[in-house]
Amino acid sequence: MKFTQPWGRQRLSFLLEKAASREAKMWKVYVPKKPSSQDTDISPAQRDEAVRWLTELHSRLQLYPETLVLAVSILDRFLAPIKARPKYLRCIAIACFFLAAKTCEEDECVPSLRELAASSSCGCSPSEILRMERIILDKLNWDLHTATALDFLHIFHAMVLSCRSGFLDSMLGLNRSQHLALLTQRLYHCLADHTLIQLRGSMLALALITLELETCCPDWLALTIDLLKRAQINSSELIRSRELVARRLSTLRASLPPNTVYIYQPLQSQTALRHPVEEMEVDDFFDGIKRLYNEDVTTTITVQEGATPATGAITSGGGGGGGSSSPCPPLQPVSAS
Repeated sequence: MKFTQPWGRQRLSFLLEKAASREAKMWKVYVPKKPSSQDTDISPAQRDEAVRWLTELHSRLQLYPETLVLAVSILDRFLAPIKARPKYLRCIAIACFFLAAKTCEEDECVPSLRELAASSSCGCSPSEILRMERIILDKLNWDLHTATALDFLHIFHAMVLSCRSGFLDSMLGLNRSQHLALLTQRLYHCLADHTLIQLRGSMLALALITLELETCCPDWLALTIDLLKRAQINSSELIRSRELVARRLSTLRASLPPNTVYIYQPLQSQTALRHPVEEMEVDDFFDGIKRLYNEDVTTTITVQEGATPATGAITSGGGGGGGSSSPCPPLQPVSAS
């Protein structure tokens, strides 16, 4: 959800209602899988590792934040009801990432399949990724559009700024894009934790924004109550979510050296910004975020041992593979026969 201009409260309420309606339609309660001693299913820890791998790839390619968050959403929606061997996880993850890039990015910014396979070192050929992509689309009924945590984060962030536009400058010394970049980096950190899959995207975003308000806004409680009412979220649910998210964010801060000061030097300005927060790659990250505001600065998939996706070993089907130089098929539903 890329905002190109400030929105009024009425427009923001409409966007929130629309996103919440979509989330209610798509959301399914996360059911943790039972641990197994056999190498027959992807473990939560392996899922987290795949998300971190996608995050690193996304940073190198400098794509929109929406691409990464949607890729993780597709990955989780796909893995929730199926079983697949861990050795196919990277093929699944890179196919989810490719689908998300084609959904969120401008056409000229979408990496070619050959380039993506090579730069990611996923160990899959382009034809294998294409076959996995078709399997994912079939399992998700060709419906990739869902309200993600990042969509809600944008909406809640804009709602706060619509009534407290000056608190960023006075309290943090950040403009809205820099502040949103900071929150989005925290969201990335949360996405790589399977224990937070149990939270709806709206709840995860609200927990992130209210935890931030508590640290920098004197009337954060009043703002939180207002957001709760507008999002129609139960306060006890938010309290529990905040505890989970705060625990996750504490691991991010604990990994930093003590007394660390990070300096951001804009390319067009010699004024340095010093802000004692967690480390973030501002040069790579801010360029993508600033475009948001036009600112200058369990179904079972049986994977047979020894087979590969390209050989048809995944029994839930999928379309043709195509050669390594074949373009990816357009994203459109299969017509009913």
